[in-house]
Amino acid sequence: METAIRGRLSLSPSTVFNPKPGEKQSRCRGACTNRGVLMAISTTGSGKGAGILEKPVIERTTPGRESEFNLKKSRKIAPPYRVILHNDNFNKREYVVQVLMKVIPGMTLDNAVNIMQEAHYNSMAVVIICAQADAEEHCMQLRGNGLLSSIEPASGGC
Repeated sequence: METAIRGRLSLSPSTVFNPKPGEKQSRCRGACTNRGVLMAISTTGSGKGAGILEKPVIERTTPGRESEFNLKKSRKIAPPYRVILHNDNFNKREYVVQVLMKVIPGMTLDNAVNIMQEAHYNSMAVVIICAQADAEEHCMQLRGNGLLSSIEPASGGC
């Protein structure tokens, strides 16, 4: 016969395990708000007294089958690329900031101003480091808005 015991086990050492299924509040001594862990124990036995806990089943993977834990190893991470903004003598600084904020996701006003200033004084600035496909898309959008931009592999990682 299989018996299921359900209850709430608090993580506080000053509490009591409450096995009553219909009870809404657990018996606690001291403060034990929101420290409970729901648990279910399956036992086999005669139904009265102690039973034997079932052995947990551990999944074994065969050589041709991938486990969920091996997914990180099998995925190849695309090398990062830099999107570079080049200085030009045609666009106003305010326009460059507006385009950066429109084209680059998550670009803040402060970051856009800093990138624009760096490109103005150093003739180029790194806008974002991302995957190659995203870098190409950002570069084309910047060019489509009249800015000079290019991409290059980001050597040495991010």
